Amino acid sequence: MTRSPTLLSEDESIALIERYGVAVARRALARDPAAAARAAGVLGFPVVVKLCGSRLAHKTDRGLVRVAVADAAGVERAAAELLALRRPEDGDVAILVAEMVSGRRELLAGLVRDPQFGLCVLVGLGGVLTEALDDVALGLAPLTGAEARRMVLGLRGQRLITRPFRGEPAADLDAVCDVLLALSRLGAEHPDIESLDVNPLILKDGRPVAVDALVALRSGGGTSGPTTGPDVSAGAGAPVRPLLHGAEALARFAPLFEPRGIIVAGASSHPGKFGFVALHNLLRFGFEGEVFPVNREGGTILDQVAYPDVREVPPGRGDLVFVCTPAAANVSLLRACHEVGARAAFVASGGYAEAGADGRALERELVEAADALGMVLAGPNGQGVIATGRSMCAQIVSPYPPPGRIAVVSQSGNIVSSLLNYAVLTGVGVSKAISCGNAAQTTLADYLAYFAADPATDAVVAYVEGVSDGSRFVEAVRRLTAEKPLVLLKGGVATEGQRAAASHTGSLASDRRVFEGFCRQFGVLPARTVEAAFEWAATFVTQPLPRGRRVGVLTSAGGWGVLAADACVGAGLDVVPLPDDLRAGLDALLPARWSRNNPIDLAGGETRDTIPQALDLVAAHDAFDAIVYLGVGIQANQAHAFRSGRFHPRFGLDRIVDFHERQDRRYAEAAVEVSGRYRKPVLVATELVHTDRAYGNAAPLALRAAGRLCYPSAHRAIDALRALVDYVEYRRVLEPPPVKR
Repeated sequence: MTRSPTLLSEDESIALIERYGVAVARRALARDPAAAARAAGVLGFPVVVKLCGSRLAHKTDRGLVRVAVADAAGVERAAAELLALRRPEDGDVAILVAEMVSGRRELLAGLVRDPQFGLCVLVGLGGVLTEALDDVALGLAPLTGAEARRMVLGLRGQRLITRPFRGEPAADLDAVCDVLLALSRLGAEHPDIESLDVNPLILKDGRPVAVDALVALRSGGGTSGPTTGPDVSAGAGAPVRPLLHGAEALARFAPLFEPRGIIVAGASSHPGKFGFVALHNLLRFGFEGEVFPVNREGGTILDQVAYPDVREVPPGRGDLVFVCTPAAANVSLLRACHEVGARAAFVASGGYAEAGADGRALERELVEAADALGMVLAGPNGQGVIATGRSMCAQIVSPYPPPGRIAVVSQSGNIVSSLLNYAVLTGVGVSKAISCGNAAQTTLADYLAYFAADPATDAVVAYVEGVSDGSRFVEAVRRLTAEKPLVLLKGGVATEGQRAAASHTGSLASDRRVFEGFCRQFGVLPARTVEAAFEWAATFVTQPLPRGRRVGVLTSAGGWGVLAADACVGAGLDVVPLPDDLRAGLDALLPARWSRNNPIDLAGGETRDTIPQALDLVAAHDAFDAIVYLGVGIQANQAHAFRSGRFHPRFGLDRIVDFHERQDRRYAEAAVEVSGRYRKPVLVATELVHTDRAYGNAAPLALRAAGRLCYPSAHRAIDALRALVDYVEYRRVLEPPPVKR
């Protein structure tokens, strides 16, 4: 049974945070009503009178607080009333008398230890109303000053802090951040603290003052959190493996992602078996190295000679073994593969930790064998690994994506398939992809560290359900996002972790909030859907990065532009007014009925050259950091109606069909051209995106040929653009300011 945490009294808790530099209300402890009245006289009226003890967590709920007590007689009465309310289970109690701190704005700040990520710092608006307002931000300790500032500015109601409010000045943002940094240091130096509340933290003349605090200690003591403990996924008692970065990571994972040859252990002649599918996919998609099928019956499979024993494989020619053999046989198999030079294994076989206690024992043996042999072990219970630079499709399912610059890593094989299917559908390709399986030896953190160093990868998409190696995961993400964008799709964020019941911070620090805080702190881009995750990553690898948030919307019809402008506002992007000089330039191109503002509604007035010229004018202007272009493909859509009807090619339809398709192709190409010329993102969106496959719509086809994504709607394009902006702003914080000369 879980024991309740041990509490410090309010006086002890406040004394602790005061030692770390947090401003607190002046206070005094008294044992009887008369002593309380004398203490109040020293502090000055009005005062707050409370019952104080180490077993009193939520005094307000029990009516153990009296506020705005105006004189000594009132203090004596209040103290007597509070002492009369004590219960036997309250233990030793005293009267706490504190100065009355006034302010119209209240915050809550605190600490909590998350089971996955360890120590977290929390800040929220509302003080005692924080839970009702539901406006909270978390960050992982240790915090930097910039991270603390992003937490405060990430609150929905941050204007209550950063602006004057009802006669009170704007809060001293640095002072608020100093409180969070102090709590971060306190938690790091006191690993026995399970959670800490500073509630409320009142803004008095703009500066934060703590008027109440509660510290909950871990029962049993000792260092808290898993961030220094074992990697649970590698089995109980397994050592924590240091992350490899840079050249070391590239060298370690070369036999997994860049093998010279691949041994398929358990190759089968039955098309329904994994051993057949894996061999087929390697051959079908043209793996550039050698392939060595191993089947105990020998013979040929898919026209390849099969080896009855892995020891018969020519030594030194197979770097990677793809394992489809039963779990019980795989330890001896790894040893045999190592004898012929294999340095990595992808184990697709199941029957390990996912199957229960016996499987967990087999998994531990497998990891111990791989470690002893110095082999990289991926899986077990994994779907496969892909490296398009080697035309390598070593997996037990399709699809195989086109080559590109996106890396995919997932704790679910099905999510890998979904992302690869989007790559096939859009033509925006993948560098490498892997499913973690049970991640017995090699975890998500290891793959992220590898992709950070991989010169073939420009952006990473990851699907994660849980993190067992918190500190390694954070280290990998921090290093990766400093160089490349990470789009993270999280499963299970609706699950609420079990926190310390004694504290507000514990109840507020849900899995969802911790995940959101982690993403904000380290520049991770959290996507809610698979299609969004892929589209954001595809945007990173196909578009220039924007300099800021200012968006120009160019549309051939008004309704699309209005909805796009609304979506920009909802995404926190700026639909800036049209500058006078740009308005004059567009006046020369467009009929009088055009919108004359942003969104730029062409009002159906385009002629042969209008759209390319308008795109050039808008993209060239310094007023805009990015362009969203809507309405492409409409003419080609009508062209299809003409071409597929019974009147074609008569009545001049052949000529107009050719003209419409040529123009839409030209418009799409113009968007790509001005994007490259002015180094600005130009995102093209149309609901006709998939008509390229239905009947060959010229516009989506032209974008695909140019390596650009065509977005199914303005909203999805704008969501992707916001991801670019968020990452740019994160990177900007990391970069040192220019040196003044």
